[in-house]
Amino acid sequence: MRLDDSEDQAAFRAGLKAWLAEQLPESTPSAPRTWSADEVRAWSKALHAAGYAGLTWPAEHGGRGLSPAYQAIYAEESALAEAPDHAGVIGLGMVGPAIVHYGTDAQKAAHLPRILSGETIFCQGFSEPDAGSDLASVRTRARRVDGGYVVDGEKVWSSYAHLADHCLLLARTDPDAAKHRGLTCFLLDMRAPGVEVRPLRQLSGDTDFNQILLSGVEIPDDCVLGEPGQGWRVALTTLAHERGTFGITLTARLAVQLDRLVKTAKACGGDTDPRVRAEIAELYVDLQGLRFTGYRALAAMERTGEPGPESSILKLRWSQANQRVSALALRLLGAGAAADGTDAFWGGYWQHQRLRSRANSIEGGTSEILRGIVAERVLGLPKSR
Repeated sequence: MRLDDSEDQAAFRAGLKAWLAEQLPESTPSAPRTWSADEVRAWSKALHAAGYAGLTWPAEHGGRGLSPAYQAIYAEESALAEAPDHAGVIGLGMVGPAIVHYGTDAQKAAHLPRILSGETIFCQGFSEPDAGSDLASVRTRARRVDGGYVVDGEKVWSSYAHLADHCLLLARTDPDAAKHRGLTCFLLDMRAPGVEVRPLRQLSGDTDFNQILLSGVEIPDDCVLGEPGQGWRVALTTLAHERGTFGITLTARLAVQLDRLVKTAKACGGDTDPRVRAEIAELYVDLQGLRFTGYRALAAMERTGEPGPESSILKLRWSQANQRVSALALRLLGAGAAADGTDAFWGGYWQHQRLRSRANSIEGGTSEILRGIVAERVLGLPKSR
């Protein structure tokens, strides 16, 4: 594991930082800005034009063919600059690589260029109310008919489904097969008859997650991704790409949050309280541990081509640390700020973050599932089920 950039990587980082500084407004001590859907789409086009979309995609499919280290540099610097995500972040980081690996020529031509440019937005239809993070237990059923399949079922916690044009859908095509078999992945048109999207409102008021109801949805054969019955393999490929530089992004975002927490402590006079200083110091230590674990995971991925169990440790500890940051910030602001939802320093930012952070231990793999992965794959403990 190396902790510094190579000469080429350093040049890439310097160019990226200069480009981000030119494209983004200067940061202010106030809460971060929000981005409209139109602004995010415009940003995605700018990323594509500048060559920062699809960094690790093969050149023949519109990418730059770079190693994951370059994607990690982009993830880190864009998070530190508080840039918005690419509009098609799921398609870019997860679905696109799966299409590159398993898609037909027609599927690649239809989807890959539009994912890169941000014209097509994908969501992911994996989790279900009775399956959660246990993908092998999905019950959404795809029944074989002449020329395709008819799908009935329900998906939940689907990020950006209310904006998506297509969905990478995992459904059971052979109910008699073993749990990990008999699954098939589909490229579902979200505007097809029988598809209904219902937003899930969180404590914070956000509605980024959604429920997808599927009732008699017809999917033609040419929308099957990979071979029928091989959906588990496609899903694992998708999730491996999700975990690739996930930890680097989370760590950089936590660094921004911790810096904002320090500013809040100073503004409130809490920086002289030894207990507050100790809590912030503990969070800083956690941040450094996460950072170097992320680098170790990246080094392992570059050696083996696949992310290891470190990504589960990163996600688990990040969710805990991020919740502690917002909880401490709210304590610093006092009971009045927590009650009325505003404060003199951040205009309600920390109140929103405190409520939003409650989902951190559910989204991207629940903490319970992640602990199981760590227990089995890191500690070598016997499986509990």
